[in-house]
Amino acid sequence: YTTTCTTTHLSEKLCRDILHGYKIYNAEVLIREDCTVDDFIDVVEGNRQYLPCLYVYNKVDTVTIEEVDRLARQPDSVVISCQWDLNLDVLVDEIWAKLDLVRVYTKKRGQPPDFNQPFIMRRGGTVEDLMNRVHRGMASKFKYGLVWGTSAKHTPQRVGKDHVLDD
Repeated sequence: YTTTCTTTHLSEKLCRDILHGYKIYNAEVLIREDCTVDDFIDVVEGNRQYLPCLYVYNKVDTVTIEEVDRLARQPDSVVISCQWDLNLDVLVDEIWAKLDLVRVYTKKRGQPPDFNQPFIMRRGGTVEDLMNRVHRGMASKFKYGLVWGTSAKHTPQRVGKDHVLDD
């Protein structure tokens, strides 16, 4: 048992008892941050995955402005009022940002782009990922694509399968 910082939640005996509960009797434990018992158990089990979250507080029209201000200043939180349509656009923007999604619009040759039904993809998706969503056999016949928007260096840009698409 070795620590590189002062621990307020864990001790050597507590770590030993937790490890014995998981039938681990010989282990070198190196703690580099002041973690809680739950954090230590999560590392021992190794099956925890933490996801980003967004706290949404509704009915802020019924509380005081000081309470709304306090809630709005907390990290990862949005205050809304469905009755007054207050901050609903901010909520949508925060959801898009937290989920890390982008909209990709497609167009057929000689026609304008269809801005009504975009493909929704995770940020970092490539042209090949988009083609596989449209049709599986499309990627094998693909030579190049034309891209407009923020992921293109110039308008239009001729790209290959590995080009990363952006909103």
